[in-house]
Amino acid sequence: MDVRHHADVDAFLADAGGFLGAREAEHNLIFGIAASLREAPEQYTGPAYLATVVDEDRRVVAAAIQTPPFRLILSEIDDPAAIVALAADTVDRNLPGVAGPVGTVDAFVEARVAAGGPVGNHTESDRAFRLTAVRPPRPVRGTRRVVDTGDTELVRAWLDGFMVDAFGRSDPAEVDSMTDRWIVGRGRTLHIWEDGEPVSLCGVGGPTPHGIRIGPVYTPRAVRGRGYASALVAAVSQEALDSGRRFCFLFTDAANPTSNHIYQEIGYEHVRDVHVYRFEPP
Repeated sequence: MDVRHHADVDAFLADAGGFLGAREAEHNLIFGIAASLREAPEQYTGPAYLATVVDEDRRVVAAAIQTPPFRLILSEIDDPAAIVALAADTVDRNLPGVAGPVGTVDAFVEARVAAGGPVGNHTESDRAFRLTAVRPPRPVRGTRRVVDTGDTELVRAWLDGFMVDAFGRSDPAEVDSMTDRWIVGRGRTLHIWEDGEPVSLCGVGGPTPHGIRIGPVYTPRAVRGRGYASALVAAVSQEALDSGRRFCFLFTDAANPTSNHIYQEIGYEHVRDVHVYRFEPP
């Protein structure tokens, strides 16, 4: 197994694009990060890790991407030996964590510890979903609009709420950076559902060759359970399909039965489960 390092995202996709595109839904996050790296590299705090692994026939069997300060993302793996190769290649890299397919990422963490890396703690389990046709949800009152600069403080507060709900914590600097990126809207669009006042938020970004990722999605607790998030996600997903996208993708917390249910009700289909690990500081 040989690990290839790529100097920029275009070189990475030139090598890995066919391998990743053959399972576009499973690799939608890697495609989205690559697009973000191309569109706004200044948001990252250091050089990206862009790697592919090739077998003796020079065939790509794995890929990985990390944009500091965020976690490493692993692709699907076509040869288990690639897991060991990537673990050894990243053992001296300061990774805050890693996410990847269940089984694959668990083996990666084990192999990296065996190579001398820090212990990894399993912190969350996510589910990747794909949609090709929207099933309209029950009608709810309200209308959708795109955010503007006048929504900055609302967006900041709701992104903070989303981070707390999704990860159990929130970092003010990270929320500020996210807010700025969503308000500016380079390569992404943030939508709000209004029913007399703003009641739900949904982002659209992270393009793939034939699709786009939906998220984050957030509804304040006081107005949850009224169908606002379903209506908003269905509307932005339909708009993406109408624009020529073949797929929409999103991630949910595997432990949240409500979100898993409402997205499947509007047509999202489960593709794969993902485990997320955090590495202990050295």
